[in-house]
Amino acid sequence: MEQIIPYSKALKPFARQLRKEMTDCEIHLWYKIRRKQIQGVQFLRQKPMGPFILDFYAKEPKLAIELDGSQHFSIENKKKDENRDAYVKTLGVFTLRFTNLEVLQNCDGVLFQIEQTILKLTSPRCPPR
Repeated sequence: MEQIIPYSKALKPFARQLRKEMTDCEIHLWYKIRRKQIQGVQFLRQKPMGPFILDFYAKEPKLAIELDGSQHFSIENKKKDENRDAYVKTLGVFTLRFTNLEVLQNCDGVLFQIEQTILKLTSPRCPPR
């Protein structure tokens, strides 16, 4: 039976707003990963999960992608990101993090890493998360 991932219903309107106001970096990556362009995997954007909103999420293979702008490098925000990653890991979700600069300057490398992670997560020999 399929696991239903919990989320705070109060986040739905905020997630909708974030989808309308994506950053340039999010838009750039979204156009490369939407519509099952990588290994046939369907990504969602601004997906509520628990008390958080993930930038991008693929239900199969349970992969989250987070893009980090400059605000993520403060000590306070690094701790928030660690808490988010730890929470989604308890749900069996693997998180990839990229900086905005990586996406804008090395998008091919980012896409390659996403694809390799998908292949690893969908491999029959994939170790437990």
